[in-house]
Amino acid sequence: MKDNIILKLDHICKQYPGVVALSDLNIDFKQGEVHAILGENGAGKSTMIKTISGAIEPTSGTIEINGKSFSHMTPTLSRENGIAVIYQEFTLIPVLSASENIFLGEYLMNGLVLDRKTMEEKSRELFKRLNVDIDPSTKVADLTTGYQQIVEIAKAISKDAKILIMDEPSAPLTSSEVEAMIKIVETLKADGVTIIYISHRMEEIFRLSDRVSVLRDGQYIATRKTSETSKAELIKLMVGRELSETYPKRTQKLGETILSVNNLSGNGVKDVSFDVKKGEILGLAGLIGAGRTELAQLIFGCEKVTAGEIILNGKSIRPKNSIEAINERIALVPEDRKRHGLILEMSIKENSSLPSLRNISRAKVVDKKKEKELTNTFMKALRIKAPTISQKVKNLSGGNQQKVVLAKWLAMDPDVLIFDEPTRGIDVGAKEEIYNIMVELVEKGKTIIMISSDMEELLGMSDRIVILSQGRVTGILENNNISQEQILLYSAGSEINDKEKFDHKIARDSATSSTTGVNSHI
Repeated sequence: MKDNIILKLDHICKQYPGVVALSDLNIDFKQGEVHAILGENGAGKSTMIKTISGAIEPTSGTIEINGKSFSHMTPTLSRENGIAVIYQEFTLIPVLSASENIFLGEYLMNGLVLDRKTMEEKSRELFKRLNVDIDPSTKVADLTTGYQQIVEIAKAISKDAKILIMDEPSAPLTSSEVEAMIKIVETLKADGVTIIYISHRMEEIFRLSDRVSVLRDGQYIATRKTSETSKAELIKLMVGRELSETYPKRTQKLGETILSVNNLSGNGVKDVSFDVKKGEILGLAGLIGAGRTELAQLIFGCEKVTAGEIILNGKSIRPKNSIEAINERIALVPEDRKRHGLILEMSIKENSSLPSLRNISRAKVVDKKKEKELTNTFMKALRIKAPTISQKVKNLSGGNQQKVVLAKWLAMDPDVLIFDEPTRGIDVGAKEEIYNIMVELVEKGKTIIMISSDMEELLGMSDRIVILSQGRVTGILENNNISQEQILLYSAGSEINDKEKFDHKIARDSATSSTTGVNSHI
């Protein structure tokens, strides 16, 4: 292999009707390196992955693997050449065991019977190589998300993968699970596996990668040694411009109280109280399982309120379902936009108009002209990148899908918008646009409740922060001089009730994690 290059894409192009997904892409990957790929949503990262894995055939160009050239790959040819992909959405079958998933499609047989014993033995060997302790007989449905991802990795290396593509591997993981995943990537790299690592998380890229390449609008922009570049340079390469301050400045003063939650219980939430003002962004913080999404579901009518009161614009409400919440002018931008925010097989136009059909219909017949005008208005306002309003949302990038969810709710002109992880899985350029949209909304007098696991985002965007732990409010902080430590202190809830104990716990946990290794993180 020349210069240790194991994989090379040479003048790869991919065209769809009206769209150039990849344009003259030239990029190479070296054996045993972690090569990060950066780019805004829609930059061409997914198309590149599918080209390498054989899921799609390029319009032109060649793919070179171990010195052999191919006009295109197929899934079988890709596997035969040691390529494996771990996608954001896992390909595991929940009702099967870990070992059955690992050998799915290539079951080991003892005559006419599945050789489960050998499959489990080989699975244990794979898990041992990855330095994790998973019972191979456990059903995948009973594993944590972090363990499920490790099963995906074990499945890939069981087929002797030499090139492993990881697409946003940390997106669904908790912070401790991310640490476990990072250690596994380092183990595979030491074994000579080439890792193509697609991520929006800069801290992971600088921690893990040897080189980083940037794509923009389907074109290759540059490759840098990670040790010789900076976050600012990479962001500029990604977006083609200098970004302004990450979090936009606010000028509007807060108005009167719009929403009050008084002693609210249900859906795992217990006796929660807080209020939100007109023009305010109220952050909801807490650890995984703290009850943030569960609280949002109560307010939006997805789950039943068992006690307490919600007061909106001076009126006591208790929505029994999301329709009643929408009628009260409450909107929810959900954490999982694909499952709960969009109908993927429908178009931008059809998704955008859904909550507003009553307003654009006559005698229960949708006014197509009004629907088109409505969609075009918000497509332009939110800068949604797509050829037409008839484009299916499943074919849009993550950032543009999130904007369609926003368009859907903004079209109904809500008073209160609940954003659940508004920027998860989208790039820095799209994040800036989402932040600007949020600020524009509160400047116009809208009220936002923002759930986020991103500490910088919480501190940068919120006027006040409500912290939850185990379904209860443990603190409400004015965001003029809040530290991350304060938020973590309240997030720990009743387990820690003073700063001295908190500092002691942090020191103890750090010492424990440094001695117990990867298993302590999962």
